[in-house]
Amino acid sequence: MTQNTAPAATARPLRRDAERNRRRILESAREVFGRRGLDATLDDVAHHAGLGVGTVYRRFPNKEHLVEAMFTERLEDIADLAKQALQVSDPWEAFVGFVWQTVEMHSHDRGLREIMLSTAFGHEHVAEAKARMVPAITQLVERAQAAGQLRSDVVPADLPLLHQMTGSVAEYTGQVAPHLWRRCLALLIDGLRAEPGRASELPCPELAMDVIDQAMCTWRQPRQHG
Repeated sequence: MTQNTAPAATARPLRRDAERNRRRILESAREVFGRRGLDATLDDVAHHAGLGVGTVYRRFPNKEHLVEAMFTERLEDIADLAKQALQVSDPWEAFVGFVWQTVEMHSHDRGLREIMLSTAFGHEHVAEAKARMVPAITQLVERAQAAGQLRSDVVPADLPLLHQMTGSVAEYTGQVAPHLWRRCLALLIDGLRAEPGRASELPCPELAMDVIDQAMCTWRQPRQHG
């Protein structure tokens, strides 16, 4: 009896260690992919997590698996936000609220912005998660257009590009004005209105030219990895 139970007793800590390492890898990957984008490697993630490369490869045999584990859940969160927005009675408020929420998610996550436009990663689970969000986002767009509030030529595929634009602002000015993307988004949303109206109050002050010069000096193109 003693010989039969000993292996089970020693296996439990190993399973706990494996799960702890998996969580550690995913937390590190969120930071690494969020800052560097999809060019980051499993070696980069391992180094950031303080783990051996072999440990990472045992949990995720290639970057495709790690990207799927990282971003499928986040894309499903976006789909849920779109469905929740459809419960808002005013079509324009529903659309704008969804845009603000998702841009907030994308503003400092370069990897998330890239996965929205990428076909290089996530051919299965990520692609399925993207497909699940399309119907609700399409409804948000069409409701606002039917109400005469949103430009008739706006399509759901414009939204990932909106995320890229505001995300680029956040990336460029992050060291000197980390919230400037909010000002740019308010300007962009006014441009999406079907009819000109009272200009929105901008949520962030403009940058002085010397601050823009400072941003130019501090910004560095994210390092790419082979």
